[in-house]
Amino acid sequence: MKFKELDTKMRTYETNSDSCVLPGVYMVARIDGRCFTKLTKDTMQFEAPYDIRFRDLMIETVKHLMQCGFKVNYGYTQSDEISLLFDLNENAFGRKDRKFNSILAGEASARFSLMLGKPGVFDCRISQLPNQALVADYFRWRNEDASRNCLNAYCYWTLREEGLNPTDASSLLLNKSVAEKNEFLFQRGVNFNEIPNWQKRGVGIYWEAYKKNAVNPITQEPTVAIRNRIKVDLDIPFKDSYNQFVARFM
Repeated sequence: MKFKELDTKMRTYETNSDSCVLPGVYMVARIDGRCFTKLTKDTMQFEAPYDIRFRDLMIETVKHLMQCGFKVNYGYTQSDEISLLFDLNENAFGRKDRKFNSILAGEASARFSLMLGKPGVFDCRISQLPNQALVADYFRWRNEDASRNCLNAYCYWTLREEGLNPTDASSLLLNKSVAEKNEFLFQRGVNFNEIPNWQKRGVGIYWEAYKKNAVNPITQEPTVAIRNRIKVDLDIPFKDSYNQFVARFM
């Protein structure tokens, strides 16, 4: 059998389950850290419940993913997860989802590990969203999840500092309402409303235009050029306002 025939034969087994995202459908990637609780608490001993060093590692990973070959309009990170909104016309690799999943997981893992100095592994999955309303709902879902996680984390680690073991701390919070958790913290001198927004809502990363002094290459006269740069937003909106905010990037 000639190589060309063998190559064609074997590639059939490699690609027979390929699926592609249809044109006109929005793609959002969610990239999650694998076993990051052990990594952040045991291996690296980051501060709990939040550590600016870890936050900045995640931000830099998002910025890398927004510049690694795909057209990403909006990035978002909270805790150990990243979400990326691709341009509607992104057509890399024929929109094969396995290519997006494997490349993004690999790029995120490599960038994060190099910065951390320890292995940090991510997985990836693609959401296929047929309209703008669902895209906004996706990001609102992750935004509100950040708030719930933040409230639970502050309550949990407060209990741990008071001497409870992990099992008892988790059990005590199991059936408490949001109001009860807020009151629990308030009684201990913590006003949840005053906690930094990046902890409660996550971080938005997106492209912004800015003016830069330049020289016209033909006339050599001074001019002003418009360039794009990545902006890190630690104060993104919440609830309905966040839906409207995300709509800017579609």
